[in-house]
Order: sequence, then structure tokens, then C-alpha cells
Amino acid sequence: MTLPTHPVAPRKHAGPPPGWLAVVYMGLFLAGLYPVTIFGGKPYFPPPSAPSDAITTFFQTRSAAVLLCAFLQFGAAIPLGIFAATVASQLRFLGIRAAGANIAFFGGIATASNMIVSSSLLWAMSYPGVAHDASLIQALYRFDFALGGPGFSVPFGLLLAGISVTAGIARLLPRWLATIGLVIAFAGELSWFEIIFPKLLFLIPLTRFPGFLWLVAAGFLLPKSVAEPKAVQS
Repeated sequence: MTLPTHPVAPRKHAGPPPGWLAVVYMGLFLAGLYPVTIFGGKPYFPPPSAPSDAITTFFQTRSAAVLLCAFLQFGAAIPLGIFAATVASQLRFLGIRAAGANIAFFGGIATASNMIVSSSLLWAMSYPGVAHDASLIQALYRFDFALGGPGFSVPFGLLLAGISVTAGIARLLPRWLATIGLVIAFAGELSWFEIIFPKLLFLIPLTRFPGFLWLVAAGFLLPKSVAEPKAVQS
């Protein structure tokens, strides 16, 4: 006769470790920022409020730095997309049936897709013939900022919110981490208003950089296994 007993055998989720995916993503993204910020030399990446001549001058004089930034951030989009797919699968594996897992997947894939397009625009702007066309460089720059600004932080906020709500309610993540994730996600959604209120620009880095660390923490703390009852013969 076969009877269920209390001892359990863990069943592990099959997939890449999301914590390390988040580390690789963060590392590539930050490395891509280095050559175009003040650390990489002057002039550095201009804000969207900068005068037109400052924007044109930057792309004319720092084309090599822009190309390196585009290369690294294009690469960063790949582990982010894999992270989103892995975590969504992992949440379903852990028993999540709510829409939050799909929302997280959508947010992550949308963020990664926008990063690919944004870095491709930067790559195009690094070419001398493009950089010396003032009207074209202005148009491409504005488009690139839309994708890399609110186009990044809004869907990125959805990624964090989808994980935070579902994993927090199911107690798959510590309550404090889920709460922080929701706060960062809320800042990301509010950054949408930066399109018409430029003074809200600060919400984009407020979402991005704390969000990087949050993804790493959540990736390592989210359980990868569930327990199943063992059956014994008697």
C-alpha cells in the first residue's frame, strides 16, 4: 500500500539564475554610461534641455564614446529580456496564477526592446555624416531620449511592480523588498509625465539606478524550488 508522508523532495525550476542575469545586465548598462558621462571626458551626454548646438557638438566630437555606449547597452538588453522571461516562468512554477507574472514579462520585454532601438539610434548617430546634419541629429536625439527616458522607466516600473506584487503577496520575497520594489515602480510610472513636465526628469534615474539593485536582490532571493510530498511503500 502506498501512503503519502510528510518528508518532501524539492523540485527545482529549470532556467538560468535570474540574480546573475541582473548582475550582467547592470554591469553592461553602467559600463555603457561611463564613456558618455563626465567620467569619460568632456563634453558629456547632454540633457534633453540642452541647447541645440550643445547636442550637435557632443555627437560630432564624441562619436567613439557614443558608439561604445550603444554597443554595451545593446548587449545589456539581452540579459534583461532573459531575466524577464526567466522570472515570469519562475513565478508560474512557484504557483503564481495571477496576472502579475505576465505584467512583469511584458514590462521586461518592452524595456529590453526599447533599449535595443535606443542603442541602435545611438549607433546611427555616431556616424560622422549623421552627426554633422544638425536637423537630423536633433530629431534622432529626441527620439532616442524618449525611448531611453520614459520609454525605459515606465515599462521597467511594470517589471518591478509585477514581481513585487505577486511575489510579495505569496511571500516569495521579503515584505520589505516587495515594498521597496513598489515604491521604485511607482516612480517609474510617474516618469511618464516627464513628457509634458520636463522638471520630472529626476524620476527616470530614481527608477533606473535603485531598480538595478532591486533586480539583483530579487533575482537572488526569489525561490527556485518547491517541495513535493514523497510517497513511501508500506
